[in-house]
Amino acid sequence: MKKLFSMSLVLSLVLSSCGDFNQVVKSQDYDYKYEAAKSYYAAGQYTKAYQVLEDLFMMFKGTERGEESLYMLGMCYYNLKDYETASIYLDRYSAQYSKGTYTELARFYSAKANYLQSPDPRLDQSPTYSAINKLQEFLDFYPYSERRLDVNDMIYGLQDRLVQKEYDSALLYYNLGSYTGNCVNGGSNYQACIITAENALKTYPYTKMREDLYMMILRARYQLAANSVAEKESERFRETIDEYYGFKNEFPDSKHMKEADNIFKHSNSKVKKVEE
Repeated sequence: MKKLFSMSLVLSLVLSSCGDFNQVVKSQDYDYKYEAAKSYYAAGQYTKAYQVLEDLFMMFKGTERGEESLYMLGMCYYNLKDYETASIYLDRYSAQYSKGTYTELARFYSAKANYLQSPDPRLDQSPTYSAINKLQEFLDFYPYSERRLDVNDMIYGLQDRLVQKEYDSALLYYNLGSYTGNCVNGGSNYQACIITAENALKTYPYTKMREDLYMMILRARYQLAANSVAEKESERFRETIDEYYGFKNEFPDSKHMKEADNIFKHSNSKVKKVEE
């Protein structure tokens, strides 16, 4: 198969001869429309290109031109930032031409289109999970692709978005503090904060928010201890001290170290007072 857009001189001549766009759309000469569509695409006129290609990719289905037309159609929508439609056509390309010339590119840009649709961390993250799956699927198909580093970066970025959502949830629990109106099943907001942050660390151990999550846990353990009934106070301050040592060991130069040291001092003094 000839490489896409390799005959730039010919394409530019075709583009100049296309004349009125409506004439191209209405034409029954599919060879002429095909060359016009390629010319529009090469010139970055994606809106015109996809309107012509919509008629062509089925007409040429199963042929070299059909393969190229379907790939270009998907990429027209991608370049127009209609990522949902782009993904549909690019996935269709991959299904119809599993060993085609552009299959790796189609899978890559379909996955990236899903990545670009990932919503703000405050919103439902179902599209983010879907995008991660699509990106991982690309790596499964092409583990040695030259695009694998870009794909890994996108996966890590999406995972950080999921971690941010968990961090925000943990922070909400922390800020609710000793308020119990939302604790319908017992427990406390500080405990919920700790569990949420710990689960995020277990699921995404290499997140760039690791330090902030650990600090959130340390703060919550301290507040849980400080707001405990007398019989649980000593044990919970000891747990806070253990958390402090773990935090200090992993992040000795943390920007939060001054705060962490103060938490340790207060917790240690409370434990000593009980032991006395």
